[in-house]
Amino acid sequence: MTRKIIHVDMDAFYASVEELYNPLLKGKPVAVGGSPEDRGVVCTANYEARKYGVKSAMATKLALKLCPNMILIKPDFRKYSLISEKLISIYKEFTDKIEPLSLDECYLDVTENKKNVKTAVEIANILKQKIKTELHLTASVGVAPNKLLAKIASEMNKPDGLFVIKPHQVERFMKDLRIEKLWGVGKVTARKMIGMNIKTCSDLQKYLLVELVEMFGTFGETLYEFARGIDEREVVFSHEIKSIGSETTLSFDTDDLEFIKAKLLKEIEVVYRRIRKERLKVKTITLKAKYADFKQITRSKTLGYYTDNIKEITGISFNLINKTLIGRKKIRLIGVSLSNILEYDREHYQLDLLLDQH
Repeated sequence: MTRKIIHVDMDAFYASVEELYNPLLKGKPVAVGGSPEDRGVVCTANYEARKYGVKSAMATKLALKLCPNMILIKPDFRKYSLISEKLISIYKEFTDKIEPLSLDECYLDVTENKKNVKTAVEIANILKQKIKTELHLTASVGVAPNKLLAKIASEMNKPDGLFVIKPHQVERFMKDLRIEKLWGVGKVTARKMIGMNIKTCSDLQKYLLVELVEMFGTFGETLYEFARGIDEREVVFSHEIKSIGSETTLSFDTDDLEFIKAKLLKEIEVVYRRIRKERLKVKTITLKAKYADFKQITRSKTLGYYTDNIKEITGISFNLINKTLIGRKKIRLIGVSLSNILEYDREHYQLDLLLDQH
């Protein structure tokens, strides 16, 4: 059976949510991101700001140079998570086969759907309308026979767009598609390809499978299929959490251990609140650090048991700092992540909350 996959990508999501909470922002250039004094970056910018060249992941300092009248807002992920949960509720009216990629981006497998709507295109239109009327936001949606093509399709008519790639259109669509549009082709791989005069999927299709594996390793097999619009990946609708992390870029490079620990403690508090909220325990604590020369390291400690004790998590994190950073270069970023996760059962969680209150 040919799959029917929908990819929903919310338009300028964080900025659009901020406009919901403050309608006076509408029509003005807005970006959500970190402070320029703290070397912050732009999480997202609305389309008014994008006209000035402001982009996601751009340094906030540069964004303000490009658009001096831009309104900069500190991210509030509680707001965005709340709206994201409402989006998931809308999707679940049609299917439980949902794979969120982030708060604002999601795959849906509607090969079969709860409401027996005949086509995926009809479902896509209904979703767009419900998001607009119920949440007052817009989404760009792609419909295709697989995840690769659905995601590419959702980018075709932004903002507030709908683009459909039907099975019989795949071969023709792929021929002129730029290789940068393929999942997994980053800047380095794209440069290598362009240096070989591979600019479109049509160029890539000229190579044999064995040749692509020789040039790109195991990723060559994926490239061979993706260049032809083939993608067998399923929509993964498990809600299992693999890891939880938080990190911060320091306002200046430093080797002051106490200052670094103070900053790390704030990140530990962020991940701790999350594991308590989600009723989780963890075995593995990982420290992440990036030095002034941008070299990045990680150091981990795995326990023989599960814990959600903040003192224990903090102690292990600080131990990893002591072993990793003393006598080393100055650092610019510090963070922590928790993995090897176990979810409590609800009964034990309620008991823990009761004990906490006493």
